[in-house]
Amino acid sequence: MSHEFISIGELAKKLEMSQRTIRYYEEIGLLNSIKRMEGGRRVYTDADLRRLKLIKRLKIMGLTLSEMQELEAIWTIEKSNEKVLKRLLELLGNHLKRLEDRIADLDILRNEIIEYQERIRSKIDK
Repeated sequence: MSHEFISIGELAKKLEMSQRTIRYYEEIGLLNSIKRMEGGRRVYTDADLRRLKLIKRLKIMGLTLSEMQELEAIWTIEKSNEKVLKRLLELLGNHLKRLEDRIADLDILRNEIIEYQERIRSKIDK
């Protein structure tokens, strides 16, 4: 069974993510399986690549790094995918609710702008 390692540069390029960000995720415990070659150079595996893709996706969906750390802590303590996934569903639900509230607020703002534009146009057209 051969293990193929990826350098931090290759990983950053594949993920369109900075090397500093990858090192930061390692520092805060979101990426904790990092291997080092002789000389201390970091190398990464496909599992690390998948983990970083997940972090990136969760971040896009609005999860904060502290929420991701909470999920990592649940996994570390409980070793239960079910508990992690239930909490993830709850977090995503909270983010979805905030997003829906924001969309509603933006829709109100949009309507106010349209109405104001119409009032301005009616003054110009007189």
